[in-house]
This record gives sequence, structure tokens and C-alpha cells, in this order.
Amino acid sequence: MENKLVFITGASSGIGEACARKFAANGANLILNARNLARLQELKKDLESQYSISVYLLPFDVRDRELVIKSINSLPAKWQDIDILINNAGLVIGVDKEFEGNLDEWDTVIDTNIKGLLTMTRIIVPGMIERQKGQIINIGSIAGEAAYPGGSVYCATKAAVKALTDGLRIDLVDTPLRVTNIKPGMVETNFSVVRYRGDKTTADNFYKGIHALSGEDVAESVYFAASVPPHVQIAEILVMPTNQATGTISYKKNT
Repeated sequence: MENKLVFITGASSGIGEACARKFAANGANLILNARNLARLQELKKDLESQYSISVYLLPFDVRDRELVIKSINSLPAKWQDIDILINNAGLVIGVDKEFEGNLDEWDTVIDTNIKGLLTMTRIIVPGMIERQKGQIINIGSIAGEAAYPGGSVYCATKAAVKALTDGLRIDLVDTPLRVTNIKPGMVETNFSVVRYRGDKTTADNFYKGIHALSGEDVAESVYFAASVPPHVQIAEILVMPTNQATGTISYKKNT
């Protein structure tokens, strides 16, 4: 992965941060995006001090289409030839029934998980096609396999990620580009704190009794998909804790 250029959205924490650390450890230069500039700056300083790589920061909200386009178009020439795009930015807010949910929160989830991913893809992939090399790795979810209680809108967005990933792979079938969907099950990150609207206690309790995945576990799958030989395309990886079977079936020990 040495000298590859990897663009990661939602890189300030969780899976995105873990991917940044994994790729940096293997010699990749990074463009890191998130809304939290201070956290990105800390991560950049940490990675550049540990590894012989360079990090470029692009702080924006993927929902802001104009800013996304302006920011990417402003990249210096040496940072324009992106080899791998990791569409990681995503969230869920609340566990409401579909007929009780907050419409504004749904807008945030849909605009981030679907429209943000589409914007990033639309702006970056044409350059990959022109250079005849590149890979797009979308962070989906086991939630895209089937709906579960209190998660219909989020599940719908991750089902959309699957459809968009498959569709892009079809659209690029006559090119050397590869397209991958990484679908994690239960991952213990700040993601669940956002789901429970900042209630960390409830978020922590959700993982009690099960050894959930970490962001680092998911980053291993992402890196694997990116590091196989060029003629190999890892279309999908569904990765779960050992004691999880589906999006709704898991075993938690009494604690």
C-alpha cells in the first residue's frame, strides 16, 4: 500500500479513524475528512509522527454538496490522484418506530448515508476512470440485509448503500476499477452514542454480554479488500462478532 493515496470520509473516530491508522501503518498517504477539525488535526499529527506518510485534511460535512465539490476541487495537484475512496461517513439517530420518528433527524441520516456517499462517488470516480485505476470501498452494514425494530430508516439507507455499490460495480465492469461493500454487524464505537442521542450509558449497555467488533476489526476487512491482487475484486464482506448471527439474532451472556 506504499505511496497509495487513500481518501477516508468520517475519519475522526470509529471505523474511519481505524482505517486511517491501518492504511498509514502500511505506508499509504491519506486525505482525511470529517466535521471535527480539531480531532482531524490531532490524528494527522499522530499519524505523521509515527509513520513516514503525509496527511491532508479536508474538513466538511458530506451533506454540504457545494462545500464537498469546492473542497475536492481545491486539492493541490499532488493530492488529486486518489487511489482508494473509503465512503465511511454515516450515522443513525434514534430507535423510533417509523410512524413516530423525527423527520429532521431522518433528513440528516438519509442525506449523510446516501446522498453524501453519492456526492463523493460522483466527484472522485471520474478521475479514477481517467487514470484507469482505483477502488471504491463503501461502509455498509448488516442493517442493509433486513429491517429490524426501531431502525427502518437506517436499514433503508444501508440497503441503498448495497444497491448503489452493486450498481457502481456494474457501471464499472469494463474498467480496472474495483467496488467493495463492507457490511459490519455490531461494532462498539461512538456510533451507538449518536444512535441513542448522546446517552452513553444506554449505548454501553447495548454491548454488555457480547464481545462486539471494534473499529480496528472492521479496518482489517477494509484493508484486506484493498490489498488483494488487481485482478481480484472483493465485492462484499459481511463481518460480525462470533456471537452474532443476523441483524436481530445475537447471544449475550448475563452480566
